Amino acid sequence: MALYSAAAAVLAGLERGEGGLKSLVYNSGFPHVRQLYALVSETLRYAPVLEKLLDGAALLQAEKKLAPQLAKVLVYDLLFGKGLKCGGRWKALARRHRARLEAELARMKVRHKVSRNEDLLAPEKTVSTAASQIPRYVRVNTLKTCVDDVIDFFKRQGYAYLGKAAGVEELKALSGKKFLLDLHLPELLVFPSQTDLHDNLLYTSGHIILQDKASCLPAFLLGPVAGSHVIDACAAPGNKTSHLAAILKNKGQIFAFDVDPKRVATMNTLLARAGVTACQLAQQDFLTVDPTDPKYSRVTHILLDPSCSGSGMVTRGPGEEAAPSAERLQALAGFQRRVLNHALSFPALQRLVYSTCSLHQEENEDVVQAVLQEWGSAFRLATAFPSWPCRGLAAFSGAESCLRASPAETVTHGFFVAVLERCKEGAAAPSSLPAAAKENSQPVEGMEPGAAPKKRKKKKQWMK
Repeated sequence: MALYSAAAAVLAGLERGEGGLKSLVYNSGFPHVRQLYALVSETLRYAPVLEKLLDGAALLQAEKKLAPQLAKVLVYDLLFGKGLKCGGRWKALARRHRARLEAELARMKVRHKVSRNEDLLAPEKTVSTAASQIPRYVRVNTLKTCVDDVIDFFKRQGYAYLGKAAGVEELKALSGKKFLLDLHLPELLVFPSQTDLHDNLLYTSGHIILQDKASCLPAFLLGPVAGSHVIDACAAPGNKTSHLAAILKNKGQIFAFDVDPKRVATMNTLLARAGVTACQLAQQDFLTVDPTDPKYSRVTHILLDPSCSGSGMVTRGPGEEAAPSAERLQALAGFQRRVLNHALSFPALQRLVYSTCSLHQEENEDVVQAVLQEWGSAFRLATAFPSWPCRGLAAFSGAESCLRASPAETVTHGFFVAVLERCKEGAAAPSSLPAAAKENSQPVEGMEPGAAPKKRKKKKQWMK
């Protein structure tokens, strides 16, 4: 059962935009990574068929405690793979519904006038076209090293450093053993798309984090100053949490929540490798956290990246997720509104970042608009990253304060970010920059986009 749980966790991570397929598999902690990668890849390849099978057989309605990701993995191996290798209640569950699933599969074949399972798959789409334009982004973990030392390390490994990128076209044109400093984020390096650094010493020692640029935006735009108390509400597998810790310089406190015990265990390993110390992990549903608990009385910043459809993720592996149904989007949006409302109820909260890896207005602008209306004049949208080229959809007045990311315009995965600030009577216009950027004039996380990072006077050791 460990294999199926690990595969379901990877699928959930893809939906939440927590990384690419290979990164999530390697960070899963599962001992047989090739077996896990193969199962997840094939489940993704059959995802459109599996979605229809689950709907047609009403499996998720009949088994309300069965997570959609685990259902896909189980049904894939039951009907298309080598047969279920697990025991216990999940095997009993799958067997209980096997006849209905096989009947629905037979009906699908009749409708599509095919005889083989493989013929139900759509012709291979050029997923690689979009994926190949998204570079390999590498966030330097400033808890252990600095940008200059990492650049020097890669130069010694034979990579050619081309300096700071001038625009997105330069990122698309990267090839061979060349890399750039990102044009927006000061501690993000950019390598050609197919660069594999999972075995690189800097990665295995936690000195660099393989994290898509869009996924770096939430912590960057939250920008808490060192010493702040911060909540990462839906935290696993921990890349954004480690980014927050780096921004805080391990000074202050992060409260990180996730409901899945295996994901929490994986996150604990990742954060330890990254050198994160100012963090308390909790296996807990964020919706059950009491905002009035004195433990959270000093929480001024919240990063909220809830479960979403994952429609913005451009998979590097085979297969694509089927478009979510209207019912699925409605259910996700309802959950997202509840969790955003809950986050805003923390009494000391000053700044919150809401983000998804979804392209759908229902999960993005519509959620933000509905929640802001409920809170009246208590919170307002801050203009996130004014120079960012891709803005929120014109769903309501002020939605342009939000930002979006996409493969075409920003050379990243699809993403949405909104920054909410608490209103104060007589306060000035909402800030467009995180507090960390205004703490001093030296560019740090949260500095105005496009500003070049200053040369550090003293380098940290790149290896501990």
